[in-house]
Amino acid sequence: MEQLGNIGSEVERALKGMEKGDQNSLGSAAARALELFDLTIADPRLRGRLREITRLREVVCDYLFGQNQYGSSSARLRQDFLYYGIAARHRG
Repeated sequence: MEQLGNIGSEVERALKGMEKGDQNSLGSAAARALELFDLTIADPRLRGRLREITRLREVVCDYLFGQNQYGSSSARLRQDFLYYGIAARHRG
């Protein structure tokens, strides 16, 4: 949960950069989010959850850089990651 909460923080920064038209902020935050996604995917403890994590990575990339084939929105992505952040706080 904590790992996905951290990814969510970077996705939030990327979304804010996108909304402001700040390509530098969007790019750097998205790069950090993707790095965290990749580290999370490589974590052997999460082998049973890879399908969900890789799909979430795909949806984020599609929204930020693709054609939004999944029909995502900033609000929906924020909502998805919010739950991970809340769960991580309650566990800590």
